[in-house]
Amino acid sequence: MLFLVHTWDRPGALDVRMANRDAHIAWLKAAGTSVKAAGPWLDDAEQMAGSLLIIEASDRTALDAWLATDPYQSAGLFERVEVAPYRWVFNPPVEAG
Repeated sequence: MLFLVHTWDRPGALDVRMANRDAHIAWLKAAGTSVKAAGPWLDDAEQMAGSLLIIEASDRTALDAWLATDPYQSAGLFERVEVAPYRWVFNPPVEAG
């Protein structure tokens, strides 16, 4: 099952994001093909202000357990996290089709 994960950074926390970015990217890479898409979204000043991820997980419980291990989460970066089931309709990767 695919999930859309949308996070918002705490205001003024760009330094927290940058200090933990390498660990966060390593964490994403370690998840392998479960990560279908991931990257930061930008504010009006084109600064990273949150993340958008499309993740494949067996269910919401498994996803929540995995998200709890995110170095950004451990560092207290996020002000808000929203998760929703996702159906990729237009130009899905072959394995998500």
